[in-house]
Amino acid sequence: MTNYNFQPKGYKSKQGWYFRNLPHFDGGETLQFLTARLFDSLPQKVLKKWREKLERDKNKIAFRKKIEQFLDSGYRECLLGQPEIAAMVQDSLLFHNNSKYKLFAWVVMPNHIHFLVRPFENIELEEITHSVKSYTAHEANKLLERQGSFWQEETFDRYIRNRKHYVNVIKYIENNPVKAGLCEKKEDWKYSSAYLKANGIKF
Repeated sequence: MTNYNFQPKGYKSKQGWYFRNLPHFDGGETLQFLTARLFDSLPQKVLKKWREKLERDKNKIAFRKKIEQFLDSGYRECLLGQPEIAAMVQDSLLFHNNSKYKLFAWVVMPNHIHFLVRPFENIELEEITHSVKSYTAHEANKLLERQGSFWQEETFDRYIRNRKHYVNVIKYIENNPVKAGLCEKKEDWKYSSAYLKANGIKF
């Protein structure tokens, strides 16, 4: 039986809560919903304006929704929309599955990725995000014959509170392409856990 470990009991991580430009919670083997964005997908001026406005209202949910809507609008180059790049990023997520984390769901969107993982013992969030983003940035730049930043430096993370939250996050991740108008059914989006599940491919 899968150990979901929804609640952050006695941090196995050295980090716990910490803050850079965004708040992060590294809770050991607690399930985490992660979002990594391309370098040009969310202008810092826009992000700062939203944060200042919404922090006055203390409305974190509204802040997240604004970010999600903006990402789904397909702002700027959307380099992940190129099949070769999307496939490479998906392969990278799967490569670390069962070695650094258990991967439950993911989607590669044109300008961001979502993935739900349970880190393995003694594997911190920063190691997971670095493993995925560092390799894919290098490979994408090579494939695209470009230089410079590929991902935004920080990754959004949200720990999973309970089973209802877990179910809702999987639905959100796998339905993201449908919501963004990229396909009619979630299983049609090739770069996602929904596609592999629908085609009987184990991961």
